Amino acid sequence: MSSAPKKKIALIEDDADLFALLKYNLEKEGFALVGSQTGKGAIELCLRERPDLILLDIMLPDSDGLDICKGIRAHPELAHIPVIFLTARASEADRIVGLELGANDYIVKPFFVRELIARIKIQFRAPSLAPRLLKAAGLELDRSGCTVRLDGREIQLTATEFRLLEYLMARPGVVFSREQLLNAVWGHDRAVTDRTVDVYILRLRQKIEKDPAHPALIRSVRGFGYSFKHVPEAAREETVSSRA
Repeated sequence: MSSAPKKKIALIEDDADLFALLKYNLEKEGFALVGSQTGKGAIELCLRERPDLILLDIMLPDSDGLDICKGIRAHPELAHIPVIFLTARASEADRIVGLELGANDYIVKPFFVRELIARIKIQFRAPSLAPRLLKAAGLELDRSGCTVRLDGREIQLTATEFRLLEYLMARPGVVFSREQLLNAVWGHDRAVTDRTVDVYILRLRQKIEKDPAHPALIRSVRGFGYSFKHVPEAAREETVSSRA
């Protein structure tokens, strides 16, 4: 039986050292990689290679990555391909512009290669295989029933608390900035601030952590944001297909 074809990633990045580092690590992870160190011809490259995902630098020597993203989203044969920005532009305004132009994710340099790989894998996760139950250390979130239990006891969460917990639990080990959580949980049309995330994280910890003063599930990553504790896949998920 033949193995599944490798997922192909197009990397548009002008930094030669970073390009080589990502090429090595992504190929080691089992991806096929094509790319360019200039923005010129990036759309033509994607049309020729038909990648499954595009990693795109914004500040290219001869092009603006934002314009390339707009071109990708406007092209009927490329519009469906996930785009992840890799950029040194770290302001909230830059993140919002990038996401509003159609990027699926926005990663600020410098970053950890393992985090990038984790975020790439999230984009490839099949929606049909999304787990019904998310589990971790006595905590169980039921997506179909919109319920949360801790050691068998149901925990009452607001709709926003549930969405925030679900988003984090479904992506264990991935560190998210407050801005990324705001965009994912509250959406772009919102009148809330980064501080809102801190407030909701505090509320969640008070409800799901056995010792809220020393959280074991939702950890803070100093200077960046939050991450849910990574647990083995077998203990974390029960897929919809497993239900009889």
